[in-house]
Amino acid sequence: QVRLVESGGGLVQAGGSLRLSCVASGSIFSINVMGWYRQAPGKQREWVATITRGGSTNYADSVKGRFTISRSNAGNAVYLQMNNLKPEDTAVYYCNTDGMPFLPWGQGTQVTVSS
Repeated sequence: QVRLVESGGGLVQAGGSLRLSCVASGSIFSINVMGWYRQAPGKQREWVATITRGGSTNYADSVKGRFTISRSNAGNAVYLQMNNLKPEDTAVYYCNTDGMPFLPWGQGTQVTVSS
């Protein structure tokens, strides 16, 4: 089964940038929709962005204009470029499908934005 490994998180000041990567152990090229999700302390996991195999993207209102999702042509990675980060973006970030169905969740990558 495909395993997802997220990386690229860290501690950054408000206004800074980070680029997250999600590498799959196998090809995810055939999966139409891949996305990023995040879970802040004490809150439920929430959807951040999705991208289709054709490159169509959608973003949560809270990140629109600041985050950019992309996926590799090789078909085994998904990325999230995060600019103008805000303290409210602090969370553990995960990649996965659009839930139709979900793959096993990875360990996520911690993003902490200081004010």
